[in-house]
Amino acid sequence: MLSNTQNNRNVIMQIYLNGELTDTPSQNLLQLIQELALEGKRFAVEHNQQIVPKSKLEQITIAQHDRIEIIHAVGGG
Repeated sequence: MLSNTQNNRNVIMQIYLNGELTDTPSQNLLQLIQELALEGKRFAVEHNQQIVPKSKLEQITIAQHDRIEIIHAVGGG
């Protein structure tokens, strides 16, 4: 879950997530996906205007003020 607090092991960074300034302890995109409980769901990730394949999520490090867009499919009728 996204947090506005800092614990001893994690550094909290501010990122733009879907256009909104957000605090996160995540260090890479895979951790952010896990934090948002999107693992196993259908989604697409853009990091600083570059589409990121799911196979590369763990390799992309998050930095202060990065811009991340996450689009995920929601079923319904």
